[in-house]
Amino acid sequence: MKTDGFIVILVIVIILAWNQQAMAQQSDTAQNIWYQNEIKQLLHQDRSSPPPQHAIVFAGSSIFRLWAGLARDMHPLRVVNRAFGGARTWEMLHYMDRLILPLKPAIIVFYCGGNDIEYGASASSVVQRFAQFCARAHEALPKTRIFFVSLNRAPQKSAKWSVIDDINRRAAALCARDERTGFIDINPGFFTADGRCRSELYISDGLHFMPEAYREMTRAIKPVLEKAWADIG
Repeated sequence: MKTDGFIVILVIVIILAWNQQAMAQQSDTAQNIWYQNEIKQLLHQDRSSPPPQHAIVFAGSSIFRLWAGLARDMHPLRVVNRAFGGARTWEMLHYMDRLILPLKPAIIVFYCGGNDIEYGASASSVVQRFAQFCARAHEALPKTRIFFVSLNRAPQKSAKWSVIDDINRRAAALCARDERTGFIDINPGFFTADGRCRSELYISDGLHFMPEAYREMTRAIKPVLEKAWADIG
């Protein structure tokens, strides 16, 4: 009887462990597609006022979407802001054929993945989807340069900085394999010399940016884009 009881307990433990693993995998693959109305509005704007082609497209989530002074900060570079909602990488893949590729961008600046983490995504899956994004972009536009902007180590995400760091390391390694891709690390500008987070750069949610934070973004990103644009000729 004791043996039978032990076997029952063992089976229960195995089932519980399997369920936990299945739930973890589901959280990373339950890829609901949101922001349909926002995408429709962007495409409607394109029809009424076509954006420039062969420009620099900023694509990603709210960190880019809320960059109100992007055109001014990147001047004289020609830029188009194609960030939307709180985009996850699977939504970038879903919408890229309608939202990004028709513009035939010379350069794509990619910021996405932080929101994936909140839905249980692993670092490897985030970077795998970025790799898919690059592959699909280069299939359509073989000469397009793509830059992955490092995910920000925001105070609101401090409990998950290790995942963010892992994503950034993996993305940097991936970008190093192809001369058409590059990695831009914005995080140094968000920390003091002694390693303290510059909390004054964030609004009250500890996630989104104050205007000075976008000046730090400009300092990190613009010189890279200016060089890439000059190389394109």
